[in-house]
Amino acid sequence: MDSLNPSLSASDPKAALMRQVQQEAAINNARQLISKMNSHCFEKCIPTPGSSLSSREEKCFTTCMEKYMAAWNTVSRQYIGRIQKTAGGGAGSGGDMGEFGI
Repeated sequence: MDSLNPSLSASDPKAALMRQVQQEAAINNARQLISKMNSHCFEKCIPTPGSSLSSREEKCFTTCMEKYMAAWNTVSRQYIGRIQKTAGGGAGSGGDMGEFGI
């Protein structure tokens, strides 16, 4: 929204700092997701590492990553929804979760 308008961040350093912190937190969450997903799916799908993956291992790894990301997204949406309800003062606020696109 206001990230498209750089003049807003110059006039409001607190908002710019908040955006920067949020971006850094999102990057950290993405790194954490990738790390956990790789270790979990690698352990599950590749029992004996070799020079290449078999088609079965590749399919298992891909399916595992897709499921892991879907579960992560579901948890993230629910968490954001709860935070918004709490910040909004209770029931009725933050009900539309479709805008997040996580």
